[in-house]
Amino acid sequence: MQHKKSIAAVVAGLTLAIGGAALLPGLGLVAADHLDPPSRTDPSVDSTPDRAADIADLFAWHDADNVYLAMTFAGPQATDQPATYDPDVLYTINVSNDSPRTTADYPIYVRFGPGAGSNEYGVQVTGIPGVSGPIVGSVEKTLTQDGVTVRAGLFDDPFFFDLQGFRDTASTGTLSFDSSRDFFAGQNLTAIVISIPRDRIENGTSPIDVWGTTARFGGQL
Repeated sequence: MQHKKSIAAVVAGLTLAIGGAALLPGLGLVAADHLDPPSRTDPSVDSTPDRAADIADLFAWHDADNVYLAMTFAGPQATDQPATYDPDVLYTINVSNDSPRTTADYPIYVRFGPGAGSNEYGVQVTGIPGVSGPIVGSVEKTLTQDGVTVRAGLFDDPFFFDLQGFRDTASTGTLSFDSSRDFFAGQNLTAIVISIPRDRIENGTSPIDVWGTTARFGGQL
């Protein structure tokens, strides 16, 4: 019996232009949900924090040929720390190109598992439109199949934030942000990055909604 528990969700939006039209700006972006909620990710609150299932960011963008999806999680962390690959967590990137957008037209599922050797991990990605069967391979390698590119592994944390300025502002009531201070500089997180030909996703001029979820399973899928 499967026991699934939803952990976190982040939503992003973008618009796909058709033909040779100019690219349109994204409809919205919610990002940097780092280490939230504390009851799932903070050891001082929970003795068994679930960082592996904590989504940091979900980015979605496109160019003339491809749609790019990037989900980051389990961060921030020092650069000398390994990536986080938990076989019991299901990562889902949902893509919808029709209304109403309460259900994904293309749910893309990502799972990690042990590799061929000790301390090696592999990644499996299923549900990508136009791909015959799962994309399977080692982490930290660029995988290509049926025109789709996938890479899972450690990446530099893309978010910028002055944490000290935020704390100083909150305690004094005076804006104290400094654009030269980046709390996330020099820190990593684990990420899944996927490039998909846009003609497999776009639906005329319909906006594309993208959102991500994680779920922890008590048993095997």
